[in-house]
Amino acid sequence: MPHQRTAPARFTLDPAFSVGTVDPRLFGSFVEHLGRCVYTGIYEPGHPAADEAGLRTDVLELVRELGVTTIRYPGGNFVSGYKWEDSVGPVESRPRRLDPAWRATETNAFGLSEFMGFLGKLGPEAEPMMAVNLGTRGTAEAIELQEYANHPAGTALSDLRAAHGDKNPFGIGLWCLGNEMDGPWQIGHKNAEDYGKLAAATARAMRMIDKNVELVACGSSSQSMPTFGAWEATVLEHTYDLVDYISMHAYYEELDGDRDSFLASAVDMEAFIENVVATCDHVGARLKSSKKINISFDEWNIWYNARFQQDFDENPPDWPEAPRQLEDSYSLTDAVVFGSLLITLLRHADRVRVACLAQLVNVIAPIMTEPGGPAWRQTTFFPFAQASRYGRGRVLQVEAESPAYTTAKYGEVPLLHATAVLDEQSGEVTVFAVNRSRTRALPLEVALHGTGVSEVVEHSVLADQDPDARNTLAEPDRVVPRPAEGATVDGELLRCELPPLSWSMIRLAPGRG
Repeated sequence: MPHQRTAPARFTLDPAFSVGTVDPRLFGSFVEHLGRCVYTGIYEPGHPAADEAGLRTDVLELVRELGVTTIRYPGGNFVSGYKWEDSVGPVESRPRRLDPAWRATETNAFGLSEFMGFLGKLGPEAEPMMAVNLGTRGTAEAIELQEYANHPAGTALSDLRAAHGDKNPFGIGLWCLGNEMDGPWQIGHKNAEDYGKLAAATARAMRMIDKNVELVACGSSSQSMPTFGAWEATVLEHTYDLVDYISMHAYYEELDGDRDSFLASAVDMEAFIENVVATCDHVGARLKSSKKINISFDEWNIWYNARFQQDFDENPPDWPEAPRQLEDSYSLTDAVVFGSLLITLLRHADRVRVACLAQLVNVIAPIMTEPGGPAWRQTTFFPFAQASRYGRGRVLQVEAESPAYTTAKYGEVPLLHATAVLDEQSGEVTVFAVNRSRTRALPLEVALHGTGVSEVVEHSVLADQDPDARNTLAEPDRVVPRPAEGATVDGELLRCELPPLSWSMIRLAPGRG
């Protein structure tokens, strides 16, 4: 039975009008020592698919398919109580520690060397983004870790690394100066003034060792924080000339059954980015600096945090090893919102240069595993994999005219959320689009002025009759992208239809004639 339709949505693409070029690090992810992200996630010695290093090869294959680039490590809240020295050297000599952030016991069986080995097996784009502990530790420990990781040889710490089996330096070039230090939940939480001074001192010391290091200062944990805006301004007044990025974190969930507002979550994310950019540029103007601070959106995802936090507070864990924590099962609806968040990142590719999907495996993740058993793709896996593969190039401006709907949280919101990326090497243009309507198909018309594309190579759709359908251990392929029919290019006009509650990828190419 055909879907009911709305009036068409329209926009124009023209290569003369673009946002910016996508940095591959926009497709990063995050591995934290939390729940089963590491243990029985990426690392499970004794698993039938484990390699000689204890890494699950089935997970490695899925991570490569996902197309992840930069991976942030080892936290997250975990890092604010972390002693990096615990994670190096012979595994049998590493201490067991309490992790107050997640009330778990950390064995340190997987550490810095194992993480770098994991990255080495993913491919050439996989690079580390290392977080330093500015919660319970400070500048001295940060530069000691930098020396251990990066100095070639001839010092106590670089020679110690070699003695531990890693003769070659790790070459970590991107570092986070702590994590969510504005949050009262953070171990070693600080006010903006104290954190800004510590971050500046640490950045200055790290640049003395390597002037080319890239550094991320902590921004607000979310736009809803009472100190938001003032925090960024104060921190940047101390660090503006010393750092390259300020961090952003945002998670979204459906609350109180308000699905229409949930589907519009990207409205908040778009405003968040624009507000942080405005604050950065305001501080730069006050300092009379020509430098631009870019964004490291190094935590983002769908996370049903409200129900987790209530359970965590009422039933605090009794220090287990690698417990099942934050193992959200994602629906088709979650995947559509997730795709909309991806579109937002691409639409701001001029300033969002790094982004990390939090997290990679098991913990609010696109990949799930069972201990001793299989691994499978969640619904959110597919938009990310498609965007990472085909969202490389120059993001074109998209200013859409679209039918709208009313939300309780954001007012009138367009049904269409879209972006487009031009691959200048192949000449292909890829459109990523979300239809937020839960009941109506959305006709789409795209004027292709000067793009040179004339044929539809692929129209892939992630949709389902059941908005709550999800992939599980029992049904790992319940929700997958499927080919759509009917997309055409007539002259310089693309016409297609976006099903209700859907994520679409439309690939367009120059004619072969």
